[in-house]
Amino acid sequence: MYHYNEETHPKKPIKSNKAVPNKWYSRNKLDPSMSSINQTMIEGFRLKGVSDVAGLQVLIFLLVLLIYLICLGGNLTILLLVFRDLHLHTPMYFFLANLSIIDISGSTSALHGIFYIFTTHNHMVSTSACMTQLYIFSSITCNECSVLTAMSYDRYVAICRPLHYHTVMSQRLCGLLASACWSYGFIETIPIMFFISRFSCYISIELDHYFCDVLPIRDITCSDTSLLDLYVVISGNLLAIILLSLTITPYVFIITSILRISSSTGRRKAFYTCSSHIMVVVLFYSSLVLQYMVTISGNNMGSTKIFSLLNTAVVPMLNPLIYSLKNKDIKSALRRKLKLRGMESLPF
Repeated sequence: MYHYNEETHPKKPIKSNKAVPNKWYSRNKLDPSMSSINQTMIEGFRLKGVSDVAGLQVLIFLLVLLIYLICLGGNLTILLLVFRDLHLHTPMYFFLANLSIIDISGSTSALHGIFYIFTTHNHMVSTSACMTQLYIFSSITCNECSVLTAMSYDRYVAICRPLHYHTVMSQRLCGLLASACWSYGFIETIPIMFFISRFSCYISIELDHYFCDVLPIRDITCSDTSLLDLYVVISGNLLAIILLSLTITPYVFIITSILRISSSTGRRKAFYTCSSHIMVVVLFYSSLVLQYMVTISGNNMGSTKIFSLLNTAVVPMLNPLIYSLKNKDIKSALRRKLKLRGMESLPF
């Protein structure tokens, strides 16, 4: 994605009394009376990266690479087990496979900029590449919220209506829920891309981030951002209130049903079936809330990047670990696959 070479786009002379911070620009010929800063239209961005401290760049790169490889290995393992083991062909693991695809896509989209910058020392990214990354990452975040909501409903049916589980959670319904989850994310992000595409000028080409996100781009534009701000506030609140409510509400009924179980063994078994999902939901929404609070509080960008790394790298890495370490079916499926290859001794 990052194949935009700064050497092939040299500076163009511009006659103006104002200093233009952008290295990449083109003339806006629609209104010659506009000031020089408004006559510049961005053709590319310069990603600042994670840290300006030279001594920390290697350490950060190695740490992020290790986290990404664990994330990739864990989620790919779950995908292979779900698709190849017949015992895991159930609605619960169908949605878990969707979550693994989302984690791989989201972390790859956000983190590959760090890898590219470190290996090539080229911080420039074309506008089209930046917009593509922004669209994919924003859509994937919405998709994850939706899939977690669908998984909550699946756990509700499994615990509160166990006798009707396979009837209610049919293949058709699971397919419709998954299609709705994926469609919602990619449709919800379209207005954001439309508003950003209407930005006609920028005061700088430097994004103080390691990937293209909405707020860093908004901070460097000199165009009117009122419509974008309004949409982000409305859609963000709807995402937080509606989807989080739809995720939490089933667990109110689940906890009520668990408390009605007379035997402690039954209560423990029922809670065990949904504990992994509860941990994933808490981890995901906590990282989003922390990142949002740091951003709107006006703290330094370094703190924002740290919480962004938590959301884009650490959480996708922990999700497969939580499900594999606390899930007997996943561990049993892994044992069966390894046993076929003569690797019977496992540390779990």
